[in-house]
Amino acid sequence: MELFPQVPVADWQDTKETLHRFAQVVGKIRLAAGVRRNHWWNAPFHLTGRGLTTRPMGQADGNPIFTIDFDFVGHRLEVARGDGRMISFPLYGHSVASFYRETMRALDDLGIDVHIDIPRPFDLPDSDRPFAEDTEHAAYDPAAVTRYWRVLNQVNLLLEEFAAGFSGKISPVHHFWHTFDIACTRFSDRQVEPSPDADPVTREAYSREVISSGFWFGDDAFPEPAFYSYTAPEPAGLANEPLLPPAARWTEQGGSHLAVLRHADARTDTDPHAAVLAFYESAYRAGARLAGWDIARLACPGGVTDPLMRPIA
Repeated sequence: MELFPQVPVADWQDTKETLHRFAQVVGKIRLAAGVRRNHWWNAPFHLTGRGLTTRPMGQADGNPIFTIDFDFVGHRLEVARGDGRMISFPLYGHSVASFYRETMRALDDLGIDVHIDIPRPFDLPDSDRPFAEDTEHAAYDPAAVTRYWRVLNQVNLLLEEFAAGFSGKISPVHHFWHTFDIACTRFSDRQVEPSPDADPVTREAYSREVISSGFWFGDDAFPEPAFYSYTAPEPAGLANEPLLPPAARWTEQGGSHLAVLRHADARTDTDPHAAVLAFYESAYRAGARLAGWDIARLACPGGVTDPLMRPIA
């Protein structure tokens, strides 16, 4: 299977916009029915062998235990109770409005009571339009979604490999439904006081010093798929630090700097896998060194912390 198949934004723009909103519907259910975790780790999706899962929810709020899964092999949404009862329906053939209606009906038919506080998109151009009224976004190309799923799967494992080299506090590798990217975040555990005008999502996400590594599929701000890394708060001089491979660069966005390796550059490298790992490592070391992290102490060669069990270099 080709590593990092092409996923140009223009080739699946309409499908991507629809799928993003489908993900936000299910993500807001996850947010309402899951137990809150630090830095919003309760909210994102995790990958399965066939797509994405909310992971089990319920029980603590009086609902039965249940999950919602996107099956990108069969292209269906599956709502399942822990007792085995399940309702599923195709992902194709729906507008956001009908997807929202079918998802909430499935919950109701399974005896699951979930209230979404704000049943509208988050941080999207139509964030003032309720899901139930969105008949505009109704594109679903299974072939395009399959390519998205293949890239997501491959990047997930690559980020898992990168994550193995760090022994400190680190997030799971997870797929964020609000920004439609996949990421893994390392923490120094140094407390940060966010800007007084920061919104609650930002305040919780960045209450500690972080270096985040991930991949997005492109948006209006950066209209092509790319691997990325950033350090927050950004230390002085970060954008002057060298990056690997040579095609990687620092780009200014929102007053700070992102390390970026275009998907197109990574996939044409002689060794795409090694190129992306080198990119993540160079960006991490740049941020960690300037922010004063103890890089040697936090290292975890081969995913092992026991010095007697570490592989011999």
